[in-house]
Amino acid sequence: MYDAPPPRKLVEVRGLKMYFPITAGLFRRKVGDVKAVDDVSFDIFEGETLGLVGESGCGKSTCGRAILRLYDPTAGEISIGGQEIAKADPATLRSLRPAMQMVFQDPQASLNPRMTVAATIGEPLSEHTKLTRAEKEARVYELMDAVGLNRAFANRYPHAFSGGQRQRIGIARALALNPKFIVCDEPIAALDVSIQAQVVNLLEELQERLGLTYLFISHDLSMVRHIADRVAVMYLGRIAELAPRDALFDQPLHPYTEALLSAVPEADPDAESHRQRIILKGDVPSPSNPPKGCNFCTRCPKVMEICKSVKPPLREVMPGRHVACHLYETTTTASVRAAPEARTSIQQGE
Repeated sequence: MYDAPPPRKLVEVRGLKMYFPITAGLFRRKVGDVKAVDDVSFDIFEGETLGLVGESGCGKSTCGRAILRLYDPTAGEISIGGQEIAKADPATLRSLRPAMQMVFQDPQASLNPRMTVAATIGEPLSEHTKLTRAEKEARVYELMDAVGLNRAFANRYPHAFSGGQRQRIGIARALALNPKFIVCDEPIAALDVSIQAQVVNLLEELQERLGLTYLFISHDLSMVRHIADRVAVMYLGRIAELAPRDALFDQPLHPYTEALLSAVPEADPDAESHRQRIILKGDVPSPSNPPKGCNFCTRCPKVMEICKSVKPPLREVMPGRHVACHLYETTTTASVRAAPEARTSIQQGE
């Protein structure tokens, strides 16, 4: 028997930065930057779903948009399917668009209210293919079938649909050109809870059938636990922890990840009654003036002196587990695997 070949990297992001200038005065001179994404690096393998989580304003959506070049990155390298994206000129970028698509957060705002369903789904086909009218119509109906929309709705406008149906239209539009990679930017955040599971199940079904690769951006940790293969936790523009899903939820390493997961309610009433919340003190610093050292040092319950002056790099502390925290610079792999109580005493230098 032969070992299965290792999964191929489809998306490679290295040192991605997305700064927005701050201007002031009569001549609008630049006086600083909002560091929305600050030196982010990760890979996404073919056929997997990478969950990107964090609280509102941490830079998740900006990161996703920068990867697809909806924003021009300030710095960094982005490769999708071996093609350089970050520095591609407009003509090259246009030719690469079919391979990478996006499902937006608000299905109402992302659809043109003056275009029918057929026109919305068919627009990418008009822009990037030379299909005849009949071929395009057949493809539109095929896509409507794929996402569970009745063909009779083809000539209706977005206002006639529910939120879940609008998101299905957005997913069909994203699938029109057979992309390899889709960024799902909080695709269920604007939907009713009863509809969220339907949309997530649809995304999973399409991934299995079409071999899609997802970057799934969300602040709903329970949904990320359901759909993601690996999870990246973001805080104030930087990745704090990156790990396989089960490992991260069972044994979070970064203090911010521990606090984030402690807020997730348990379905079991007995477990919920014993759940201990980690309440973080203070507010998230401004991305225009982040702390000198670790971005989390102003709120971290395990902060050390080095945290206030040196930014910790994202390093691999166990196979497949990456964490940006000074607590793990001197610990061994054995101590990382230790029980939480032992790890805490090691981290506190006892």
